Amino acid sequence: MIFSTDNGIVALDSPVKLKILELLRKGTTSFDELVEQSKKAKSTISVHLDDLQELNLIQEKTYSNDKRKKYYVLNSICLACSELPLRRQYNEHLDNIAVAGLNSDSFVTHLFHTVRFGMEAYGFDPKPIMKRLGNDVGAKIGQKFRANDSEGVLNELSVFWREHRLGDMKILQVASPSVIVNNCYHCGKMPNVGKTLCSMDEGIIEGVFSSRLNLHYVVKETECYGTGHNHCKFVVEAQPEKPKK
Repeated sequence: MIFSTDNGIVALDSPVKLKILELLRKGTTSFDELVEQSKKAKSTISVHLDDLQELNLIQEKTYSNDKRKKYYVLNSICLACSELPLRRQYNEHLDNIAVAGLNSDSFVTHLFHTVRFGMEAYGFDPKPIMKRLGNDVGAKIGQKFRANDSEGVLNELSVFWREHRLGDMKILQVASPSVIVNNCYHCGKMPNVGKTLCSMDEGIIEGVFSSRLNLHYVVKETECYGTGHNHCKFVVEAQPEKPKK
């Protein structure tokens, strides 16, 4: 779990420490109550409490009517919680980085995946920022495209995807633009984790369409390797212009 303190961000994976913090999130708790509710020895709880105080995650206080008795309060904010199976994928990408060694292309790819899935493994939702960054990238890329209609943009996108080894893009519909990407560079080896994973790709496609055709487009990934499919599917929708006041 990730916690925010006055001294910065702290990541914890100790079951005992996390249990103590969970109990303190419910309110002020005495030392004896922590021992009883955690079902751990007094010496064990004492060691972990000292560690948590040193990390500035909790504060020790004493009762005004009995200075010998201690109680503890939370001194931090829980920001995020690690998520499985994305945690396992993150560890696999870390292993792949070690194997990649001096192969620059392979290293950069694994580095990107490690950052992307690492954020989610530690409980942060990277989708909004990844899509926004992809949109910015797509807007720049779109300036280099030549097409002035959706069919032309789709054709150029499929070439771009193939040339840059992002996957094999197949056009499904032109009138209501949608595409399927096989062998997706981003999530092609991911198991079914119950969610779509290609928010940056959503943003890139969205940015290309919007910048090239001068309309506001919204791109939604509806199928993904991360949802148990053997491809990624993106649906492109032009948003109606708002009437001028």
